[in-house]
Amino acid sequence: MNLTLDIGNTAVKWATFDGKELVDCGYGMSDELVAKADYMLACASGEMPEGVSVQRLTADMPLPIKLDYKTPETLGADRIADACGAAGLHPGESCLVIDAGTCITVDFIDSKGVYHGGAIMPGLKMNLQALHTFTAKLPLIDLEGVEKPPVLGRSTEESILAGTIGATLLALAGYVALYKEKAPNLRVLLTGGDAKYLLASGTNNGWEHVQNLTLIGLNEIMIYNEK
Repeated sequence: MNLTLDIGNTAVKWATFDGKELVDCGYGMSDELVAKADYMLACASGEMPEGVSVQRLTADMPLPIKLDYKTPETLGADRIADACGAAGLHPGESCLVIDAGTCITVDFIDSKGVYHGGAIMPGLKMNLQALHTFTAKLPLIDLEGVEKPPVLGRSTEESILAGTIGATLLALAGYVALYKEKAPNLRVLLTGGDAKYLLASGTNNGWEHVQNLTLIGLNEIMIYNEK
């Protein structure tokens, strides 16, 4: 059994795999879970849980994709894992991965499995925090409980949500359009904890929502290294 760990700043998410099949996933860690694993690999942007010894993903590991990036040593492990997950799910296709987390990352992998880089932009909650911090009167809006973001804000709270989520969607749509000039058959994958708020807008953009893409990518890397 392969165990993959996505260790963030606020939570640890895990998934177990039998080959390429995702068997189970959840949050938190336990000694029992670790004991059952044959192989483990972690994507760690936060602190490693105490007592857990596991290999961390780095850019110098053997990967199922090629990195064409100026500074691979600074490339986030989550971006590497996402790219490997996209290439594993859709081999031979050009993919653009949008990962909506604390930051929103946009990453391009071509049809030959070459990762070319992308973009990093503030995440939804970061933008909401900035509006509150750098103004005198704008409130801090909590995304929890937002089921359908408004397009037209008819109150200050609605206007902040409309501006934050709307501007993000428009920016991402612009990136997709630019990359489709390079790869007309581009497949767009959306993942990350805040993807649900972008999806809730109701925008019919044809993007594929892939939960656990980072964990899937870590498993692809382990399978590649088992050969």
